[in-house]
Amino acid sequence: MSYQSEAVLENNLVKQLQGLDYSGVTLNTEAAVLSNLKSQLEVFNGTVFSEKEFGSILNHLAKGNVFEKAKSLRGRFQLTLDNEESFYVRFFNSEERDKNLFQVTNQITQEGTYKNRYDVTLLVNGLPLVQIELKRRGLELKEAFKQINRYKRHSYWNNYGLFNFVQLFVISNGVDTKYFSNNPLPTLTFKQTFFWADTHNRNIKELSAFTNAFLDSAHSGKNAGKIHSSQRNP
Repeated sequence: MSYQSEAVLENNLVKQLQGLDYSGVTLNTEAAVLSNLKSQLEVFNGTVFSEKEFGSILNHLAKGNVFEKAKSLRGRFQLTLDNEESFYVRFFNSEERDKNLFQVTNQITQEGTYKNRYDVTLLVNGLPLVQIELKRRGLELKEAFKQINRYKRHSYWNNYGLFNFVQLFVISNGVDTKYFSNNPLPTLTFKQTFFWADTHNRNIKELSAFTNAFLDSAHSGKNAGKIHSSQRNP
């Protein structure tokens, strides 16, 4: 097994995802994440929001715990526009998934109890829905799992709690790759991580193969909503 650094794994993953129809975007700051969310929601909803209107959307998104945010993701928000008319804001299209806008970014910095930088983030319509934590080959997956738990404690609650919209986590050292859903701490344990399996129930462990099978933009939104009924192995 040849040595492969975390940086190489990360760069190769971003390039692969761009080849799977994710648009690459640089979002190194909280301000950039919010600006990108505004522009993506505008394109997705076919309109333009004023700063006041977008502030109302952010206040709506900030409410609730992880489970409540998952419900609001699939619902609509009745926004009162500046002209007093109502507009129903959509955040995700579950019926026609190809209508959603898929992006990939890396090294998002979040300020919280500590400054955290997230490896790779997949966004749908500007909202972070999949978080990927990578470790260099040879390190145990538990290290990546622990890192995500630290992120959740230290910084996920910041920036309007947008990262609590994450539906899935993926952890990998290049050789082994597992996924798990976003459950609240402290109930989340490593036993709740799973390998993805093919139609013959063979585990897909290598990161590149897992990405092709599980993170293709045509399927990742669908997978996020059905992992509990899909084929999986601990």
